[in-house]
Amino acid sequence: MQEVIQQLRQLNEPVPVPLALPDMDAIIDAQEQLLVSLDDDFREFLLTVSDVVYGALEPVTVTDPLSHTYLPEVAAQAWSLGVPRNLVPLCEVNSSYYCVDEMGEVVFWDQGQCTEQHWPSVWHWAAQVWLNSERP
Repeated sequence: MQEVIQQLRQLNEPVPVPLALPDMDAIIDAQEQLLVSLDDDFREFLLTVSDVVYGALEPVTVTDPLSHTYLPEVAAQAWSLGVPRNLVPLCEVNSSYYCVDEMGEVVFWDQGQCTEQHWPSVWHWAAQVWLNSERP
């Protein structure tokens, strides 16, 4: 986990208006809006790297309700498209979603169903998917 955090921090791209890292209150607020509890790794991910801008993927955030990556809004959209409510979106990609299940495993939901692609945690997903998502 620490190695992935360090890599993401080093690769963080400068942007005109940088994102802010949330505090626990922002995460609790998002959980209350979603009516779900995020697993420990997902919360740690949000607390430590949700401000990172890198590559072609844009994982969810919880600090700015007006952001297109704001978790409660991304979840509402995903669930309206048929993503099961037991899956919480981690990242949207062309109306497909990387989602975290109640056990902390990341699955890929595409075209109305979960695919065979999965990762044991958000940290495995970050290392294997996000860090390899160079901009086109």
